[in-house]
Amino acid sequence: MPSTLAPPADAAAGAVTLAVTKGHGTQNDFVLVDDRAGALDVTPALVERLCDRRAGVGGDGLVRLVATQHVADAPDATRGTTWFMDYRNADGSVAQMCGNGVRVFARYAQRLGLWDPADGPLAVGTRAGVRTVTTTAPAVGDGSWYSVDMGPVALPGGDAALAAGGDAEVDVPGLSVTRPGLSVDVGNPHTVVVLAQEADLERVDLTHAPGVRPVPQDGTNVELVVPLGEVTGPDGAPVGRIRMRVHERGVGETRSCGTGAVAAAAAVRAWGGPGAPDVWLVDVPGGALRVTLRADGHADLAGPALLVADATVDLGALPA
Repeated sequence: MPSTLAPPADAAAGAVTLAVTKGHGTQNDFVLVDDRAGALDVTPALVERLCDRRAGVGGDGLVRLVATQHVADAPDATRGTTWFMDYRNADGSVAQMCGNGVRVFARYAQRLGLWDPADGPLAVGTRAGVRTVTTTAPAVGDGSWYSVDMGPVALPGGDAALAAGGDAEVDVPGLSVTRPGLSVDVGNPHTVVVLAQEADLERVDLTHAPGVRPVPQDGTNVELVVPLGEVTGPDGAPVGRIRMRVHERGVGETRSCGTGAVAAAAAVRAWGGPGAPDVWLVDVPGGALRVTLRADGHADLAGPALLVADATVDLGALPA
């Protein structure tokens, strides 16, 4: 269902409608807009109104599918792609990437007939560069899973940060002691804090943003992680398991964060040393994701992507 602006029957009164789709990846949910021709003026106010959970459609963010040629600020590296994922946080701010969002974007492109997995991977332009999506077998449960090459993962603080136990101090509401955090770059900024017990994770209050020092210039997502040991994968190799909660910049706590899952796995593996697993199952409130940390420094993120509803929004009825 193309998400284009269209005047309804009462157009004389100035009302305009917008067709949208609602989707999610491990309950990290999005309002999706088909704007192939780049005709929609995606203002912060429009995004915030659409993502409003009481007076709008509701979502952790907005995903706009648009032809890359119509994106003025698309990175040069993405100019060879056909489709671009223009992602906005729920508060209307522009974000570089969203790991759950790019899988849902691929599912959306598939639904619209713009991509057939049988023809090969889908190259998606994002503000963090090109992300390549394929379909894959589910790691847990059943249904359709999608795998994304998330690009390079980096620890900005390097070996010095690892040796010091982190390169940030994080005050988390609900925890009485300041915790060390490790900065991880997954095309967008993350700060990972490891907790010793699941009880610590339960008592955290993420209705308020954790305080991170030094304050990141562009803000940061904060992942709170509890390592759960290892299991044996289908190929006999060890698979790490972690449980995670996340506070996303511009959104608040979400049920899942794809780039956050990658950051969490990368941080725990780095702290674990050379013998730590390369594959990690990440349990989030909204389900489970699989992160594979590759020898070339890239990470693959796999998980489900679902489209649950189509809707026609009366923009005039949204909150001012």
